[in-house]
Amino acid sequence: MQKTGSRKRERASTPGIRGLVSPLALASPKGRIIYWVIFTVVVIAFALAFLFPVYWMITGAAKPADELTRTPPTLFPEQWNFSGYTDAWDQMDLPRHLWNTVVQAAGAWALQIVFCTAAAYSLSKLRPAFGKVILGGILATLMVPAQAMLVPKYLTVADLPLIHTSLLNDPLGIWLPAVANAFNLYLLKNFFDQIPKDVLEAAEIDGAGKLRQLWSILLPMSRPVLAVVSILGLVAVWQDFLWPLMVFSDTDKQPISVALVQLSQNISQSTQIGAMVIASIPMVLVFLVFQRHIIAGISAGSTKG
Repeated sequence: MQKTGSRKRERASTPGIRGLVSPLALASPKGRIIYWVIFTVVVIAFALAFLFPVYWMITGAAKPADELTRTPPTLFPEQWNFSGYTDAWDQMDLPRHLWNTVVQAAGAWALQIVFCTAAAYSLSKLRPAFGKVILGGILATLMVPAQAMLVPKYLTVADLPLIHTSLLNDPLGIWLPAVANAFNLYLLKNFFDQIPKDVLEAAEIDGAGKLRQLWSILLPMSRPVLAVVSILGLVAVWQDFLWPLMVFSDTDKQPISVALVQLSQNISQSTQIGAMVIASIPMVLVFLVFQRHIIAGISAGSTKG
């Protein structure tokens, strides 16, 4: 028993991974109890801070108008009424606007993946002339506020240079500006830089060309970072409001973010909240489906080799 106790004290006193609580304090039963109590309280507090607004929004659509505006508010609905969701679906024509948003987000995502991946591969592995200058110019656009680019983008989309055609009320007005995403391009290039040259050189010896190396080697290895870029691109288009409002003057072609504001007049508050809940469901599902790939992409970006 004395040898066992001395071994525990030696393990607790030996230097190891440092944290907020010393190993010596965690070795005692009282220290472990205090640690897990504090840890549990902190986790529950953070979970409530993030999940309570979601709960409040979901239950808000299930409350009648008088209960929704009551002071003090009720934590649980006295009488569950899901008519707010059905009214939002019918009165605000959510299927049409959700489909418009899916088309705009899917097109922007596909073009962004193709062109950003090609540009990142070129800057990372093909090493073009003045590549660093080009990359610096691309990254410099991140310092320009998005609001400052609205007017030039609108004038360009309203009268496309050379061909002099308008992309207003057209999904291309959303797709083409979304392609030029400097942040996602930098993420892809940084990931490609971490892939060893020996892998591509071995493929080149076997007769694989540059395009074959990208398609058969780099893209399968880049699934985690492609998932991160996809989520960022989809969320950016899905939640954008100001630019779709400028592009789409036709109500029938507006995405859900614009329709929620444009069609909220003469609509009850519970119906508006129900529409917001329905509009957020697709992005939540996308995140849950690609959650594993997102975490893998973040961890992959933090390691080298």
